[in-house]
Amino acid sequence: MLGYALDRLLTLVPTLLAASLLVFLFVRLIPGDPAAILLGDTATPDQIAALTRELGLDQPLWKQYVLWLGNILHGDFGTSIFFGKPVLGVIADGAGTSLLLAVTTMGWILLIGVPIGILAAVRQGSWIDQATSGLAMLMASVPTFWLGLYFILVFAVGLGWFPSSGFPSITGEGGLLNLRYLVLPSLTLAAPNAALIIRLVRASMLDVSREDHVRTARAKGLHPLRVAIKHVFRNALIAVAGAFGFTFAALVSEAVVTETVFSLPGVGRLVVQSILRRDYPVIQGVILVVVVFYMFVNLLVDLAYALLDPRVSLK
Repeated sequence: MLGYALDRLLTLVPTLLAASLLVFLFVRLIPGDPAAILLGDTATPDQIAALTRELGLDQPLWKQYVLWLGNILHGDFGTSIFFGKPVLGVIADGAGTSLLLAVTTMGWILLIGVPIGILAAVRQGSWIDQATSGLAMLMASVPTFWLGLYFILVFAVGLGWFPSSGFPSITGEGGLLNLRYLVLPSLTLAAPNAALIIRLVRASMLDVSREDHVRTARAKGLHPLRVAIKHVFRNALIAVAGAFGFTFAALVSEAVVTETVFSLPGVGRLVVQSILRRDYPVIQGVILVVVVFYMFVNLLVDLAYALLDPRVSLK
């Protein structure tokens, strides 16, 4: 398995190079001059030209890319045009909130998606199955920005149960009680993803329930719940595990809208603000870090398949 992991890491190198080139070019397609935006409407053309030269934006694109890529290989993602700080430091400031939001969201997805999916599979064809299928369709169809605003209106403004925006650090005043700021955002993110897990758990369990070893377990007179958990769900978990991995990776990018709605100081909101400011180094750095994160999770999912299913051979 170690050899397979090393081989996969080597194959990621050309993918990362291609991704870095695409990220660099797409960011440069964003209309607007970073120097003009940074200096404001009162800046003169000479001031804008001087700042453009200082930032190195007057050089040919190929030269800017080569310099940027060379710095990245040395661990230097550049300096933020707006913040004047190293890009990795700016990303790190928001990464903690985004990762904590993603972990909290995954908790809701597990609590909502797995039990309901199991119940729907066990009660196939019943009104419970139809109700859960309708619930999953509804959860998948509602836009996250609308759901977030509705949660704010009902649970923050109306009932006053949870804060409507912001997120103080859990290491500061309030400690773990500050996690209440993530309840509404995490539920907003969890709804469409839990719908996917509900459908996937149900479908996987129904597929496994038709296999011979499950029919044998039923013929032995085992309790239906034991058959469902030990023989059906355990084997269906192989297909569900991949979805969990990719869902967790996708939450980092899906959080853009949610973090904006709830004013969370995360990476998603940072991307939106950086695009508005034309902060090229931060945009490029965030997207590249997300790409690496996706690839790393993809590798972990492949390794998880081998651990869960002995029939899978990693060569």
